[in-house]
Amino acid sequence: MTQQNRIARWRLILGSQTQESFEQMGGGALSQEELLMDGALAAIYGGPGEGFGGGGSGAGKGPSAPHLSKWLGDLRTLFDPEIVAVVQNDAIERKGLKQLLLEPELLETLEPDLNLASTLLMLKDQIPKKSKESARKFIQKIVEEINRLLENDVRRAVTAALNRRAHSPLPSAAAIDFPLTIRRNLQHYSQELQAVIPERVWFFDRSSKTNRWHIILDIDQSGSMGPSILYSSVMACVLASMSSVKTSVVAFDTQIMDLTPLCADPVDLLFGFQMGGGTDIAKSIAYCQELVESPAKTLFFLISDLEEGGNRAALLRRLEELKSSGAAVIVLLAIADGGKPYYDAVTAQRIAAMDIPCFACAPERLPELLERALRGHSLEGLAVHQA
Repeated sequence: MTQQNRIARWRLILGSQTQESFEQMGGGALSQEELLMDGALAAIYGGPGEGFGGGGSGAGKGPSAPHLSKWLGDLRTLFDPEIVAVVQNDAIERKGLKQLLLEPELLETLEPDLNLASTLLMLKDQIPKKSKESARKFIQKIVEEINRLLENDVRRAVTAALNRRAHSPLPSAAAIDFPLTIRRNLQHYSQELQAVIPERVWFFDRSSKTNRWHIILDIDQSGSMGPSILYSSVMACVLASMSSVKTSVVAFDTQIMDLTPLCADPVDLLFGFQMGGGTDIAKSIAYCQELVESPAKTLFFLISDLEEGGNRAALLRRLEELKSSGAAVIVLLAIADGGKPYYDAVTAQRIAAMDIPCFACAPERLPELLERALRGHSLEGLAVHQA
């Protein structure tokens, strides 16, 4: 990078009010592209009069839709998607541009982003009728991205874990466990035919629903949980579509919402969450305990930042009761966009001391986590941060 390019970069960082000082240091005029970048950044980070079209919008009214559309277009043209996402979020925080999420023509131009999707879900009850379909389409974009990350691996992980456990005498060629059948019949190898002649064939049990694993996702829906809710909801819908497991989804703040009936569509499920409010984790775990039918076949996930607004002693007692019943209990700590965990450290340490896995997990490793948990294997090595 040349000295001139370095000066231009610092000029863009520090804003137009420093132009004269940079010229005195030997810096020249910005190029046309740099001027566009300067204008796009000044709309959010500039001083008075440097926003969208200057200072004539009036207090509290914000920029007009045409100005926002042009700004979004410039932003997406000039910067990488990662930077676009950061600036869009800053636009909401710094300029109060919540109407950016409420105008249908603007929602269609927004770069998919977890934090923006979280904000949109928090504002869903304020979205005017004309924008609801555009809001769903924006959430759908996020769902599709997460689905591409998780779906195939979640299906493979669950199938791999369960197919090793259950076998059935039901004759179905598609369900034959070939490795086990060959291994159990090696003594029946025919030299003449040069083939194994099986006396018995083992099949994977694809039909029984009475002995299925029951996976319960107990999801904190407080306002700080946005990215975790998005990942958890998509994973829940993938699991719900598999007949080999039973899936329950419970959302909680100070109230309990059983969202299992919405699991046919991840967008419907996400719009079922009521983000915000307090937190009563113990109350939610008590509800989930009532859902457990066969503890030995139950995998319980508590997905939360553990900021308990209710009775922390009751929370710990409920988790211990679940674990003692024979259910597999795992606590997944909240993650922000980018995978950074955040949680109540004291509560997390107490849960970990009960020999209950308590950690943040990178979203792309959730399928591996599921497989290990269903097999009863150690979850060591999966943590972003171990409590």
